[in-house]
Amino acid sequence: MGKFIGRQEEIKELLDLSKKKSTSFIVVRGRRRIGKSRLIKEFGKYFDKFYSFAGLAPVEGITARDQLEEFSRQIAQQFKAPYARYDDWSDALWAVGERVKTGKILLLFDEISWMGMNEPTFLSKIKHFWDNHLQKNDQLIFVVCGSASAWIEKNILSSTGFVGRISYTLTLEELPLSDCKQFWPKNISAYEKLKLLSVTGGVPKYLEEINPKYSAEENIKRLCFTRGAFLVEEFRQIFSDLFLRDSPFYKKIIEVLVTGSKERNEICEILKIDPGGRISEYLAELELAGFIARDYAWNIKLGTDSKLSRYRLSDNYLRFYLRYIDKNLTKINRSGFRFKSLVSLPEWHAIMGLQFENLVLNNKRLVHQALSIAQDEIISENPFYQRSIRRSPGCQIDYLIQTKFNTLYVCEIKFSKHAVDTSVINEVQKKIDALRYPKGYSCRPVLIHVNSVTEDVVDSDFFAEIIDFSTYVSDD
Repeated sequence: MGKFIGRQEEIKELLDLSKKKSTSFIVVRGRRRIGKSRLIKEFGKYFDKFYSFAGLAPVEGITARDQLEEFSRQIAQQFKAPYARYDDWSDALWAVGERVKTGKILLLFDEISWMGMNEPTFLSKIKHFWDNHLQKNDQLIFVVCGSASAWIEKNILSSTGFVGRISYTLTLEELPLSDCKQFWPKNISAYEKLKLLSVTGGVPKYLEEINPKYSAEENIKRLCFTRGAFLVEEFRQIFSDLFLRDSPFYKKIIEVLVTGSKERNEICEILKIDPGGRISEYLAELELAGFIARDYAWNIKLGTDSKLSRYRLSDNYLRFYLRYIDKNLTKINRSGFRFKSLVSLPEWHAIMGLQFENLVLNNKRLVHQALSIAQDEIISENPFYQRSIRRSPGCQIDYLIQTKFNTLYVCEIKFSKHAVDTSVINEVQKKIDALRYPKGYSCRPVLIHVNSVTEDVVDSDFFAEIIDFSTYVSDD
């Protein structure tokens, strides 16, 4: 197991909970490989005893009986006791409860959606377990954890059975850039790091697979285009593990979003499906899983959300897989896929632009800091979309921030190996001209880039701020 990196804020929040004089019930959720289990194991170092139980992955043939038997085996392993076979979850949970009555204890049920799969009474027995056993130890913290965020939302967080029992819900996001850069030694260029992050995002497990001895291109070739490689095999497990039902439709939705964000009706038209069907449910589940984001436009005058929203593929690995790995999977599995360089891949620069936008949007705090904007000053922020009406043109802004001081920051995001030239000024000015906003508002253009901009761009004084995102992953 590699060095534990980041998550200091999350550890602090958890430690604060451990200081109160009563039992805590914590729910931790987040996308697969985001580091949920590892975080809780790190948190476990602050306890006298840490016991961890995990459900079996829901592969074909796994039954409710298999899950209970595995839990029974884990009881023996965790408590170093003789194996006992339990025929009912109530008995197995009682056996755990009897062993955690006293002491400073952290108890983890990992991938709880798998654990209770196909057992209708499982959650009611967990509730009983909490009410009648765990709460008696005021030094105990009980954590349930899972990647199936939609299942957790429906069956635990929104369940009347658990109302008033959940002390804290922690949703793990991707690591910020300040933590991501720690996966590389010094003297690796910021551009090289960002190129890899544009494929992996801030997903800890993917970053751990990087070999810093190799260049970004070589790492991507090894991880993404080599038979049996980690990121070649990863995709197949994601959807069946998360949604506990047939996954082809989830894949179809994200395939629609590979080339850019789309409105719900656009997705339905492309997929040729009824907008009144289950599409909203599928989109909500993908959003809860952390794979897509719903970006709302808003009424600038009122500062409220409008009906206009678009769905964006916010997961860099999924976009890269579908755009480049999936289409070449047969050749990769025959060890027959060859290419000269990454830039020779179809639409490489356009796709990398979308990937870099995700990195920026997942690290909004850095933009706020660069612009000296406090969080409580922000009314709305998001990628912004404005439809054309009558003679008024529409516009699309990579990232728009509205503050309570009637200021609009129009952020243009550029990912390029070469310096950004003055053509960007005309691009941004057209967007500002098309943007409909009330009188009395200030509109400040902002350029977010990697590497450099030409002196002409700086000398123009057009941009209120020019933010070089490479500085956030550099060694300086």
